[in-house]
Amino acid sequence: MSGTSLRSHSDDSSNEGEIPEVVTGPFLQEQPQAPPTEDYYHDDDNSSGEIREYTGVFEGPEKTLEVCFRTVDGSTPSPEDGARAGLRRLAREDLDRICARARCTILSSVSNRYLDAYVLSESSLFVYPYMVVLKTCGTTTLLRCIAVLIELGRKLGLEIDWVGYSRKNFNFPGDQAFPHQSFHQELEYLYSHKNLCERLDGSGYTLGPVTSDHWFVFVADQTIRSRSLDLDTDRVLNIMMFDIDEEVANLFYYNNYDKLKGESKEEETKRISHEQTVKSGINALCPGAIFDPRAFEPCGYSMNAILFHSYSTIHITPESGSSYCSFETNQKVTSYKSLISNVIRTFRPKRFVMTLMADEAGLKEVRELPLTSSGAASKIVVPAPRAVAEATGMKQMLYKRSTVASIKVEDDCCSTSVALLPQSRLRMIAAA
Repeated sequence: MSGTSLRSHSDDSSNEGEIPEVVTGPFLQEQPQAPPTEDYYHDDDNSSGEIREYTGVFEGPEKTLEVCFRTVDGSTPSPEDGARAGLRRLAREDLDRICARARCTILSSVSNRYLDAYVLSESSLFVYPYMVVLKTCGTTTLLRCIAVLIELGRKLGLEIDWVGYSRKNFNFPGDQAFPHQSFHQELEYLYSHKNLCERLDGSGYTLGPVTSDHWFVFVADQTIRSRSLDLDTDRVLNIMMFDIDEEVANLFYYNNYDKLKGESKEEETKRISHEQTVKSGINALCPGAIFDPRAFEPCGYSMNAILFHSYSTIHITPESGSSYCSFETNQKVTSYKSLISNVIRTFRPKRFVMTLMADEAGLKEVRELPLTSSGAASKIVVPAPRAVAEATGMKQMLYKRSTVASIKVEDDCCSTSVALLPQSRLRMIAAA
């Protein structure tokens, strides 16, 4: 997100997937500072406030919006093989319109029989027949998508079934634009849409200590469980890693890779994107999946991977002193122990935050989860980075949970836990 890059700077996860033109010049972004007074939901939203120049820091942890729909008449259409149903029938112009409201753009996409995954200039978008998951980072205005989603859903004969919005507390809250300058402001903005959709009548929650890393959650649940058997077992794991190992971070600097004679810029970026995926071991985290990776100049990386009904996504900003990496997946596994260990082993962060959001039925399917387990099962052990091993003699890093917090909203479950790596004072926080 600086100079000649669509993503770099501080702890963030900007992303992309195809090869767009390189953007040059200073980083400028519209920053709406107050709600518009007229035509509140107009697409152009001309009341966008002043334009601020990039301040030298970037907000890595993403805002996440998940919206589930159901048919107005209660039917569950089963399209013929190969046909698109529900939200997957939205035109590219409709998806561009959604992203424009959040101040981001689509860069590339991959699809399978079950979903479409889009790499954005500011993270990722996943579209299922009756669910949209949109993740954006930095100073994007994610919640401004709500009115457009409601409108487009109605045109397809769909109504909102469930809405979830969540984010970690901001590192640089003063840089955020309306309506994201505080959680209170975000809740007011969501409540202001009741005139458009009564199903947005939800509640906000805070998980974890307000004096440290914590998690904000808004849930509006109108699900008719008997109609949503597949959604009843949903769960999403999110791991936000800070200060990743320097050797790993260096893999995501574009100029660390050779330039080949006769290779076009598009071919070069695709090759380097693939090399970064393999050299870092990211490809091993999602075996069998369809990958859509993107390397950025001068540094940074984003990736979407889809496998049957599930997605996994990674976003990395590797700058020294403020490196950040996020991993999120909705894979329905019965044990998260090995997945979490593999992700932490790949990036070796000094501190990480984990969240797990699940329906109660989905949580019952989980047999092993370090966030809520006790004793040895609650600990995560990974090999120590070479620099740490040489300096301290430690061969392993032990992450030990120190606190846990959880809430239950209707049939949706969220919990938070904090863990420490005592030897080097490394911290882990988890929200599930």
